[in-house]
Amino acid sequence: MTQTSLAARRQTITFRKPVAEDGAEIWALIKSCPPLDVNSMYCNMVQCDHFRETCVLAEMNGEPVGWISGYLVPNDPETLFVWQVAVSEKARGCGLGKRMLAELLERTACRRVRRMQTTITRDNAASWGLFRSFADARDAELDHAPHFTRDDHFNGAHATEHMVTIALPARLRKAA
Repeated sequence: MTQTSLAARRQTITFRKPVAEDGAEIWALIKSCPPLDVNSMYCNMVQCDHFRETCVLAEMNGEPVGWISGYLVPNDPETLFVWQVAVSEKARGCGLGKRMLAELLERTACRRVRRMQTTITRDNAASWGLFRSFADARDAELDHAPHFTRDDHFNGAHATEHMVTIALPARLRKAA
């Protein structure tokens, strides 16, 4: 464990729903977390504004150290799609990603969620580890299959994204 993650364990990390004014700091956090795709700052502002109920901002001493953007799939409100998970280097190693995912599922907006989905490239070991660990901790089934493929969707310019689906056990779903 690094000195920074030890320090993070000793400090209180708080969670909250983002506001549009957080967009620039969230954009900077994502930019500091390769290999995450950096969207436009405007995209992050819209996420904070329009999807705040299904996004989580984690702060340590008022500084953003974690971020999850997500949304309820428009034609399937029982599925929460996690778009992006970012954890600052100074907050890694203390389970922040899993804690933010759990925070999302506690939200009133997610009361009907039965499945969590995300896409992950084969080489993103950190994301695979996070979602497998999250599923294992809940005795939940995790399935995956190629979804957006290198040749069919990215013209060979990006690795295939695998759709990861975690079926949440009924006892973990928030009562409607």
